[in-house]
Amino acid sequence: MGEFITAQAARERFRALLDRVDDAHEELRALSSNLVGSEFRVEMAERLETQERGNRGLMYRVFAEIADPPDEVGMAAGLVDKLWARLRVPRTEIKRRMKVAARIRPRRQLSGPPLPPELPVVAQAVEGGVIGEDHLRVIGRVIDVLPSCVSATDRADVERSLVREATKNDADIVRAVGRRIDEIFNPDGDFDEADRARRRGLLLGAQGRDGMSRLSGWIDPETRCYVEAVTAAVRPGRHLPDGTIADVPDERSGAQRCHDGIKLGLKAGIASGEFGSHRGHPVTVIARTTLAELNQAAHAVTDPDIPMPSPARTGGDTALPMRDLIRMAADGIHYLAVFDDHSERPLYLGRQKRVATADQRIVCYARDGGCTRPNCMAPGYQSEVHHSSDWATGGRTDADALFFACGPDHQHLTEGRWQTTITETGHLAWTDGAGPPQINKAHHPDELLRGDPDPPETDDDG
Repeated sequence: MGEFITAQAARERFRALLDRVDDAHEELRALSSNLVGSEFRVEMAERLETQERGNRGLMYRVFAEIADPPDEVGMAAGLVDKLWARLRVPRTEIKRRMKVAARIRPRRQLSGPPLPPELPVVAQAVEGGVIGEDHLRVIGRVIDVLPSCVSATDRADVERSLVREATKNDADIVRAVGRRIDEIFNPDGDFDEADRARRRGLLLGAQGRDGMSRLSGWIDPETRCYVEAVTAAVRPGRHLPDGTIADVPDERSGAQRCHDGIKLGLKAGIASGEFGSHRGHPVTVIARTTLAELNQAAHAVTDPDIPMPSPARTGGDTALPMRDLIRMAADGIHYLAVFDDHSERPLYLGRQKRVATADQRIVCYARDGGCTRPNCMAPGYQSEVHHSSDWATGGRTDADALFFACGPDHQHLTEGRWQTTITETGHLAWTDGAGPPQINKAHHPDELLRGDPDPPETDDDG
C-alpha cells in the first residue's frame, strides 16, 4: 500500500525534485569537459540521451493528465493557452503530444479501474527512457497502417517486435523492419474500405517565400479518378496556364499538367456555384486589398515602370500576387475583392437581425484578416462573427461592432473567459483579466513592421 500524500505535499515534493534536476544541470554546464577524453564523452552522450528520453516519458505523463486529469472532471479551460504561453511551442505540437500521450498512458473509464494503454509495450519503453521520439513516431506509423484484418494478438506481437528492435537500433532500422512486417501481414496489398478511409488525407503545407505551397498526402480511388479525368483534359497543348486551349507546342512536364488539371477542376467547381454557401455567402475566393493597390496593379501589368504592389490576402491568409488576382477576376468567376469603400453596402442593421450579412463578413475580412484574439493564427475562412458588445446584452449588428473570432475563442468569449473592448482605431482588443487588452497583429505584419501599438489605454467597453 502506497504512502498517502496530500496534493500540497505532492506539489512541494515535485518542485523540490525539479529544483534538484535544475541544480544538477547547472553544475554540469559549469563543469569543463575539456580533459575527460572522448571515451568518457561517449558515455556522457549515452547518459544524456537516456535522461532526455526519460524526461520525454515524464512529459507525456503530464500531458496525458492535463488532457484527461484523474483528479478533475475535465481539462480546465485555457490550459492549452497556458501551455502555449509558458512552453513556447506551437499549439499543434501541444495537441500532438496530447494525442500521443492518450495512446501510451492508462485510459480512464467512467467507472472501474483505468484501462491499460493502447500501446502498452511502447508505453513501458517510453517511461523507461529506452526509446526516443523518433522511435515512437516510426512505431506508431507502422502500427497505424496495418490492415484492419490483422488481429489484436498479431498487433501486440508487431508492437513487441518493433519495441525490441528499437531498444537495439536507430529509427531507420526500425522503419525498415516495419516495412518487412507490413509485407508479411499484407503480401497482396489487401486493403479494405476502412483502411483506405483511414489513410486518406491531403496536407497543404505553409506558403513559401516564393508563394508556392507543398501539397502531399494520399487520395482514395474515387478522388484519383477525378484527378485523372481533369488531367486528361489538360493534355499537351490544351488549357495552358495563359488560358490557351488550342493545340500549340507545350513544354510542360506530366507533373505540371497534373497540377494545372487540378487547378482547372477546382476553378470550374467554384465557378459553377454548386458548392453552396459558407458562413452566409457563396463559396468563393475572398481577397482583401485596397482600391488604390488594385488600380496600381492594373497599370503595372502594362507599364513596367510602375511597381507592382504587395500581394492581396485571401480569407485563408494566403498571399495572392496582384497579377493572379487580376487574372482570376478576368476569368469571369465571382471572386469577392474587398476594397476600402463600403459606403453603399447595408452594413448597419442595429438590432434588426442578429446574424451578420455577407457584406458585413467582407468588412471583417478586410479589417481583421482572421481571428482577432492576440496571437491566434486562424484565418478568416475559419472564423465566426462576434458582436462587441454581445448581442444578448444589447449589442448591435453593425459593421463597426462585428469582429472575427475562431470557433474556440468565440466560445471562450461566450463563457466569459475573455473580455473584449473596441479601440479608438476600431480594432478589437482582448484580455483574460491578467493584463491590459491587446489586439492581434498576426494578420497585419505591416503594422508590426511600423511598430504600431494599438491596445487601448483603458478597459472601457467600446
